[in-house]
Amino acid sequence: MDTRWHVAKDDADWLRQALDHIRAAEARALAGRGAFHIVLAGGGTPRKVYEQLAREPHDWARWHVWFGDERCLPASVPERNSRMAFEALLSRVPIPAEQIHVIPAELGARAAAERYGQALAGIGAFDLVLLGLGEDGHTASLFPGHDWGEALDAPPALAVLDAPKPPPERVSLSARRLNCACVVLFLVAGAGKREAVAAWQGGVFIPAAAIRPACGVDVLLDPASVPV
Repeated sequence: MDTRWHVAKDDADWLRQALDHIRAAEARALAGRGAFHIVLAGGGTPRKVYEQLAREPHDWARWHVWFGDERCLPASVPERNSRMAFEALLSRVPIPAEQIHVIPAELGARAAAERYGQALAGIGAFDLVLLGLGEDGHTASLFPGHDWGEALDAPPALAVLDAPKPPPERVSLSARRLNCACVVLFLVAGAGKREAVAAWQGGVFIPAAAIRPACGVDVLLDPASVPV
């Protein structure tokens, strides 16, 4: 499995490269299966990508949106990943509502993970998975020292009951399910990510390194996140 590192010249180049990856994955999916199944990342880093996507012409009627993880909080609170995605992108483009698959995390981690796993049945490989990288090397809600769901019999979605960051209850796609993808793109920005990037490049098996689909992964770094 290849890890392809891309270092942007500046913030504008980082955004351009991110959008280029998304457009290319969309074009391949629409030409192949006739639909585009994308997994959105949470956190602050991808927000500007989503905001720019909303300004562009895309074949929105053929987009199917999934989420890599969610916090077990009421659906309306700002800390929900889905709330950010709706504000930045989903409320601004005409994706059919039934093609936006929000994790029902307000039900609690166990019930939401089971229901999301059922929703994913029969979907096949994701066309594009967007992921972030935490300062501790976590991605989605797969944290160091926890079960990342790498086993062949791991469920599609994991109930996380003791996350080291609040809130403790979350739902995350498992590493096994995230690895079932045609393209995986990590969006990494900020000086706070340097240590995690250095560990990953140095061969430390951080959670992000467990995402290793047959296609390999692309990691897009802004200048601030590059180890010095």
